[in-house]
Amino acid sequence: MTNAPASLAVDFDTLAAMVEDCAFHRWLGVRLKALDGGGLEIELPWREEFSSDPDTHYAHGGVLASFIDLAADYAVAARLGRGVPTIDLHVDYHRPAFPGALVARASVVKLGGTVGVAEARILDEKGALVASGRALFLTRAPDREKEAKA
Repeated sequence: MTNAPASLAVDFDTLAAMVEDCAFHRWLGVRLKALDGGGLEIELPWREEFSSDPDTHYAHGGVLASFIDLAADYAVAARLGRGVPTIDLHVDYHRPAFPGALVARASVVKLGGTVGVAEARILDEKGALVASGRALFLTRAPDREKEAKA
């Protein structure tokens, strides 16, 4: 966790429950490992379904991109107390992710009233950087009445 400490809108247990509330996250098996004002850590255990190649068994890039997106999203959610939709996502792949647990470390770069930016880094079991990314999120509170009319 890299940024200066900031205030959190939720505690560890509340954010962990938010992460686990999503069916896709439950399928992935992710779990919140750490949370403080500087960011969070989320663990992703290996699943054979992640394998992109039957011979080398490295993880599919889409799984890594999803992991970066969800980790960055929950770094923002920890500050706002709610999930936020992704507007844009950029991922850099640094090396293949082979079978073994992965950890994403995510932090908020900038949190505004309309948009926010967060970044995440995925590390393998040896601590090697596998992928990194940055995402832009819509932080404006949803207008439920307006959305219902659309």
